[in-house]
This record gives sequence, structure tokens and C-alpha cells, in this order.
Amino acid sequence: MTDPVALTADLIRCPSVTPNEGGALVLLERLLSQAGFTCTRVDRGDTSNLFARWGDKGAARTFGFNGHTDVVPVGNPDDWAADPFGAEIRDGVMYGRGATDMKSGVAAFAAAAIDLVRNSPPDGAIILTITGDEEGPATDGTVALLDWMAEQGERMSVCLVGEPTCPETMGEMMKIGRRGSLTAYFTIRGVQGHVAYPHRALNPAHATATLMHRLSSHQLDQGTDHFDPSTLAVTTIDTGNAATNVIPAECRATVNIRFNDAHSADSLTAWLQAEADRVADETGAKIEMRVSVSGDSFFTAPGDFSRLVADAVEAETGVRPDYSTSGGTSDARFVKDHCPVVEFGLVGKTMHKVDECVPVAQIEQLKAIYTRILQGYFA
Repeated sequence: MTDPVALTADLIRCPSVTPNEGGALVLLERLLSQAGFTCTRVDRGDTSNLFARWGDKGAARTFGFNGHTDVVPVGNPDDWAADPFGAEIRDGVMYGRGATDMKSGVAAFAAAAIDLVRNSPPDGAIILTITGDEEGPATDGTVALLDWMAEQGERMSVCLVGEPTCPETMGEMMKIGRRGSLTAYFTIRGVQGHVAYPHRALNPAHATATLMHRLSSHQLDQGTDHFDPSTLAVTTIDTGNAATNVIPAECRATVNIRFNDAHSADSLTAWLQAEADRVADETGAKIEMRVSVSGDSFFTAPGDFSRLVADAVEAETGVRPDYSTSGGTSDARFVKDHCPVVEFGLVGKTMHKVDECVPVAQIEQLKAIYTRILQGYFA
């Protein structure tokens, strides 16, 4: 049987801070190839990605797993109680960057898939898509894998993303959707002048304050059947002006919107532009806007797939997971355009933190859950 704990440790020891591959995908490709998976590196730009399939291409039933081996920076290594890339185990807990997010998840689903195809080959196919660009821009990671799959005629029937999903207790939550994320960057230009003669200037800071107030005080919605209300946060306002007696010529501001299925990135962009145009007309300032979209919201309606995952989680943990759409974004936002997708993984309390860690027992439990899901899907 493939040991998910040892595999997690091996992956943690690969220093795969985005965008460095660090040897993690090389290790997985070797392991999966030995188990009979057909493996293809789908690298794009500076991003390393791995596609692995067991079974026939175009099988009637193809179960997919998605995950990432890249990790965020460790910060100051001196702040860690253990080597961030040492995978040290203390009192049944493994420490290291990626222990929770999400090398343990990748190890668990890879181990479950390998053991299934070796011991009881399923009637169908299993696909693993593993990226090195989830923690970064995410433009050449899972997106590149899905683009390549479309070109090659590869298809998943359903997909499970192994991100950490449980807030406090193993098994308490799975994700059937996520909010979308949009960031808008505003540049507001006026006319520089002396503060004693404001009539000879045009203050962009005042126009910026007006625009930010209107955006932040607007209620986008009251929530939908499966989502909390959308939120808008002003993340920065800056003039770069160190003088107290000068009206600046320019001001910059940024807002981020986390939005539910009542909106799309296009509809929100149109609203932001309309508000910016209105303030520009009222104040005389020139306002330019640039928008970056991380992804639209998605929702997988509860059904056979979500029940299969929930049943397996409950069988192994004794806890029935809540169906949730809370939290940030994940690569499921890309997979949802390919096939039905849900997320289930570990407790995420230490992800991205100093001394990131995971109880060894949870890694073993996660593999057991993934194994049960695979067995149930191909039963």
C-alpha cells in the first residue's frame, strides 16, 4: 500500500515555492508512471504542470482529482520551530510548508488512486491534474492543463479538488461552490496646486474619496440561496504626496469584490465603470479603471456526486460535512467549466502560517476518504 504520510514528507522536502517546481512534480511523475499512469508534463511559461491518466482515454466514467504542489514563501525561517522543508514529525504532527496546503492532499489522492488501480482496477479511468501555479497568478497552471486537455480530447466526468476545506474539525465541511473575485484599480487625475488656492487646482483625492465611499457603501445584494452576500473592500488609497501644502495631481485606489452567483465579472465591471464615470462627471477629475478577474463564482448543485463525497467523509470521520460556498478562491473556479466539481480536504487552520503542520492521522484519514470515494464512484 502506498504510504500517504511518507509521500507528504517527500513532497514537503521539495522546495516548490511558486513558481519553482522544486522536484515535487518530478517525484509524482515517477511514482505515478511506475503504477501504470500515462504521465505528461504540460508546462507553460514558467509554470510546471502534470497530467496523469490511468485507463482508456474517453472512458465512459473518468474520475478526476485536482491539486497543487506549489507553496507560499516561508517568511523568516528563524521564526519556525522546525525546518520549513524538513517534514519533521513531533508528537504525531508533521511540520513544513505545504503540510496543510496542500501537499498532504495531493499525497492522499495520489496514494488512493495508485492503490486502487493496483489492487482493484476500476471500470473507467482516473485523471490527476496537478499544477505548480495555484498560489501564484494561476494563469498557466490548471488553466493550462484544461486547455491542453481540450486540445487532446481528454475529459473528466467529475472532479474533486483536494484543498483544505474544514475550519476546525476533520470532516465538517466540503465546498460545492466558491465566490468570484474581482480587483479594480483606479487612477484618478486632477490638477496639482497650492492648498491655499484650491480654486486653481482640481483635487483628485476628493474625487477618490467620493468614489470609494459610493462603492463601499453600496449593498451589492442580500445573498442568494447558496451564498452569503457579496462584499466589496477598499484595499488601498494612495497619492504618494508627502507635502502638506500641495494638492496632488493624481491619486490611486484599489477595491476587491468577492461576489456570489447574483453577479458576473462583466456585470460588476460595468457597474464600477458607471460609478467611476458618474464621479468623473460630477468632479471634473479623469478616472481610469483597470480590472483583474480571478474567476467568476461557481456552484455545483447538490446531487449524486456531492452525496458520494459526503457519504465517504461521514463513513470515515463520523461527521456529515456541511455543503459550503464560503472562503476564498481555488482552482475549482476553472474546473467548473469542464465538469461538475466539489472540494474536500484537511483542516486548514495552519495553512500559509509559520509552523504550518498537519496531524499524521489526518493524512491517513484523508487517503481513506478518497479511497472510499473512488470505490463508490466505480462501484
